Amino acid sequence: MNIKEYISSGVVESYVLGLLTAQERFEFEQYCEAYPELKAARDAFELAVEKQAMENAVSPPANVKEKVFSAIQQRPVSNTSKIVSMEPTIRRSAGLRWMAAASIILFLVTGYFAYKLYNQNKDLNNSLKSLQVKVDQMEEYHKIMSDPNVAVVNMVAMTPAKASASIYWDSTSSDVYLLIKNMPQLPSDKQYQLWSIMNGENGQLQPNSLGLFDVGENQKIILKMSNVKKADAFAITIEKRGNTEGPNLEQLQSMGKTKIQ
Repeated sequence: MNIKEYISSGVVESYVLGLLTAQERFEFEQYCEAYPELKAARDAFELAVEKQAMENAVSPPANVKEKVFSAIQQRPVSNTSKIVSMEPTIRRSAGLRWMAAASIILFLVTGYFAYKLYNQNKDLNNSLKSLQVKVDQMEEYHKIMSDPNVAVVNMVAMTPAKASASIYWDSTSSDVYLLIKNMPQLPSDKQYQLWSIMNGENGQLQPNSLGLFDVGENQKIILKMSNVKKADAFAITIEKRGNTEGPNLEQLQSMGKTKIQ
């Protein structure tokens, strides 16, 4: 047997800490008698454990010694002596400390993997929710497109940015849906605004706001806007966030005429 490999396997520490089975302990003790270097390694580790225990020992209060002797003197002496076998406890206590440490490590490792699996499951749920939102949008888009009562108004870009969108206008319910195709994302203090336009008397335009909206990676591509019963055209402008005034025609982005009069 290669005694150096046997010692380096950790069997010495397991023996001293009381982690070996009865058969393993018997074999180890037999090897100690046959290999002096194994016995020396065992003794050295036992001394190291004992030294550590002594260094970490806490001195009892000074009055403990007096209380112990007082209790011994007050205890009646029995006629029959009872022999109590004394066994070294350092190996057992050290083994318990080792097992406690292993339990803590196991608890931490289990908690780590549980946390990791929880995050993975959370990410998967978020991905599924995002996919479901896209599926719902596509179903909504298909429903609108296939409705014979819905008129399509293609918006024509009025700027080099070529902002493009389409309006789906239900002539029976007056519902208005905006399909965003290609519209640049705006600064945080700006928003797009959709307008319905009526030709008034003397050619004067009468705009009516159908709602402000944002565009971006996390925004919907189909937006439900305010209803309108009559419109000669639709227009999209860029306005200050939360605009409550009329349209800024200098920021007109796209416009489309309707066929429903």
